[in-house]
Amino acid sequence: MSSAVSDGTAGRQTAEMAAPGERSGGGQSTGCPRAVKSWWRLAVLLLSVSSLPAVSALVEGLYCGKEVCYDVLGVTRETSKSDIARAYRQLARRYHPDRFRPGEPGLEGETQESAHTRFLLIATAYETLKDEDTRRDYDYMLDHPEEYYQHYYAYYRRRLAPKVDVRVVVLVTICAISIFQYYSWHSSYNEAINYLMTVPKYRIQATEIAKQQGLLNRTKEKGKNRRSKEEIREQEEEVIRDIIKNKIDIKGGYQKPNLSDILLCQIVLFPYYLTYYVAWYASWVYRFTICREEYGDEEKLYIIRRYMKLSQTQFDRLEESTKRTFLDKQLWIKENFEVYRKEQEEEMKVKMATDTRMKRYRRWMKNEGPGRLTFIDD
Repeated sequence: MSSAVSDGTAGRQTAEMAAPGERSGGGQSTGCPRAVKSWWRLAVLLLSVSSLPAVSALVEGLYCGKEVCYDVLGVTRETSKSDIARAYRQLARRYHPDRFRPGEPGLEGETQESAHTRFLLIATAYETLKDEDTRRDYDYMLDHPEEYYQHYYAYYRRRLAPKVDVRVVVLVTICAISIFQYYSWHSSYNEAINYLMTVPKYRIQATEIAKQQGLLNRTKEKGKNRRSKEEIREQEEEVIRDIIKNKIDIKGGYQKPNLSDILLCQIVLFPYYLTYYVAWYASWVYRFTICREEYGDEEKLYIIRRYMKLSQTQFDRLEESTKRTFLDKQLWIKENFEVYRKEQEEEMKVKMATDTRMKRYRRWMKNEGPGRLTFIDD
């Protein structure tokens, strides 16, 4: 009995002593499945990556598609351009639709449709390799197959690019615009000359110059050399026309067109004009801002023109007496110009108020347009 009890007690103690070890062992056994699970995930990831298709340099739709252009022509990457052309001509003679004969040696199993498809592929391969730039892009695609977007961009950039140099197109366009510009201005100039021949001011001046030069002296003509009155009149008109064109200084919109004014010359001379303007501006600052020099008549008229916001052509149309009046009133001074501008505005208001045509218009507005009376200052 005592031995049985002692054996039972020893068994319980052994079980109690073993329990902590089993619990601790149980804790270690729970960590083992976690490690196995992590290794399993890594294995799945590696398996999925290895199952991805390998990057291929041959893309359907680019160049020769899934075939290598060098293999299509039976050449290598080191083959020269002349050898590539020779290989192309040999293959083209064999697979050309007009020369293809089924059953010839080396063409067993080829049909008319397959030969035509092969001929197009051969032509594409030759078009790719005969141009140095295209061949360089193709070699780069073979060496760097992972750059998909770069290959697509390079391929379609060359395929969709214009065949003619853009610089040539721009130059031809500028030349065409310049030629049209010059002839248009020349036509307008001739129309202006015809109009000026009817203006008394220019016609009288031209007639006086012609008489002083003895161009209008009518000599008595006899015999067969005698001209009719119409012929004499036409000759006189031509003389007056030439004098108006060459002797009388016509400025503004009626001036003779110059080649330097057309678009092509303006573009060519732009660096000169820019340099001239920079030098002129620097001289202006140095003379009149730093050295405090007095303005000359040319500088004064330039300031007045800027105040009036007129172009050089518009300012040239003014009479010399008008320009002299501007100088006498010292309009290059800002305060004097403001006074002059207000005076001109007042004169314009008075002129509009006393103009008979304006009065008739105001009367008509009162009678016929009562809805607009609020806009009329009576």
